[in-house]
Amino acid sequence: MAIENPSREEIGAILNKAKRIAVVGLSDNPAKASYQVSQVMQDAGYEIIPVNPAIDTVLGVKAVASLKDIQGHVDIVNVFRRSEQLFDVAKEFDEIDADVYWAQLGLANEEAYQFLKEKGYTVIMDRCIKIEYAMTR
Repeated sequence: MAIENPSREEIGAILNKAKRIAVVGLSDNPAKASYQVSQVMQDAGYEIIPVNPAIDTVLGVKAVASLKDIQGHVDIVNVFRRSEQLFDVAKEFDEIDADVYWAQLGLANEEAYQFLKEKGYTVIMDRCIKIEYAMTR
């Protein structure tokens, strides 16, 4: 199964509806892409939930160790992990109350994509949420 992302219009609608974004692999290092992208999204008004067992706080928010530690609904799970780790994150994603699985630019995994699509989830891979946000404004 080839990876097919939603259209630009559909991505715009996803971003307009979303309020809470869990960021798997969010670093507390301001030089890292995960930090920079998440900071832009936080500044745009999204609630950012850092998911990283190795850090305590980032962007003024206490981090959680895993997706399962998040209370309540999550609109988007934005993943900054190597492509070979995306399937493990997808399995954890399937166990929480979340709508959209989003793997950042340069990241894709057909096994994770197929697993989530077969369960009816919206999946975006190999796209930067910050760039897509800017392009849909």
